[in-house]
Amino acid sequence: MVTDPISDLIIKIKNANFAGKESVSIFHSKLKEAVAEVMVKEGFVKAVSKKKKTNQFDITLAYTEDGKAKIREIKRVSKPSRRIYFGADEIKPFKNGFGRVILSTSKGIMTDKEAKKQKLGGEILFKVW
Repeated sequence: MVTDPISDLIIKIKNANFAGKESVSIFHSKLKEAVAEVMVKEGFVKAVSKKKKTNQFDITLAYTEDGKAKIREIKRVSKPSRRIYFGADEIKPFKNGFGRVILSTSKGIMTDKEAKKQKLGGEILFKVW
């Protein structure tokens, strides 16, 4: 049993990326799927597809034209032992706007830019660049 599903998702994506895999299979949950969809929208992964008759979904990883991974690093910020929350006014650009902070807000999972635009704060799940 996994006690921190977000960390599990992040580590699986990170390891598959560094190994040069095309895709990675992950056990399904609504939270993991929402996080993966935000990463698709931001271009860090190519696609998310649900497997038929199983409780898993595939995340297709994105690479540049020269074969380098689009995800250089993923860092978990808020952990089960220490939750970190930011208000809308505390959210700042990350890596000069090239990185993204993924937040869990009252309106769902979104990036720092979306949360700032909607004037929402929330729990900082992780940073990706």
